[in-house]
Amino acid sequence: MEWTAEPQDRLSVNGTALEYACFGPPPAEAPTLVLLHEGLGCVALWRDFPRRLAEATGLGVLVYSRAGYGASDPVELPRPLDYMTREACDVLGPLMDAAGIRQAVLLGHSDGATIAAIYAGSVSDMRVRGLVLIAPHFFTEPDGLAEIRAAGEAYASGDLKDKLSAYHSEPDVAFNGWHDAWTDPAFESWNVADSIDHWRVPALVVQGDADPYGTLAQVREVEHRIYAPVETLILEGAKHSPHLERKEAVVAGIAEFCATLLRLERQEVALA
Repeated sequence: MEWTAEPQDRLSVNGTALEYACFGPPPAEAPTLVLLHEGLGCVALWRDFPRRLAEATGLGVLVYSRAGYGASDPVELPRPLDYMTREACDVLGPLMDAAGIRQAVLLGHSDGATIAAIYAGSVSDMRVRGLVLIAPHFFTEPDGLAEIRAAGEAYASGDLKDKLSAYHSEPDVAFNGWHDAWTDPAFESWNVADSIDHWRVPALVVQGDADPYGTLAQVREVEHRIYAPVETLILEGAKHSPHLERKEAVVAGIAEFCATLLRLERQEVALA
């Protein structure tokens, strides 16, 4: 694959073509931050965040659009209610194989954070050295579900569809795949918090305390269950996208976390 911000071809994973972009050094030269977008996200909707991360950390950054988003291949609807688990277990590993990733820090936002969390707790992959989870979801909350239902109304009668059309080749697939899964009555009991029990790498959890889609209960779940080192960055007044709303603080926090990981990797351990 081309390690470039503007690749000529999409990346093929399990027979599906996925758009992607790369920043900073390639995998042979440095560890890689693998970015996993939110439920309505794609490569373009990270905006300049990947480039800023590469500059601040010195690491490579790989960002891609999951199937059904951006310019990636579409998917059939409805999405299964375990679509985040399927993405983690069936797609993420092969994607890192195809990209030649050697050492990785998984960085996810919202649904993407959940996918990263599931992968770290379900797949034994020594390439993964750390997790950065921005506004993760481990279980549903009533207020969050109400916000998603409200988004459905905005999509049906407002300008949300027009906005998404600028970023997704098939906006109905992108929106309905996310919205219809989360608002399915059977999804109210969805819970993947047990994935935290199996993490064996350090984690940084970033959360806005005014996030309408998830409360600090999601962060506390990590703190109560994790066996590995964990750091939290709680941003007062920030909503669901703190990496865009408080860009400088979030980039600085991630850079510090990654620098600590690199020091630990390089530290010589004295044998007794």
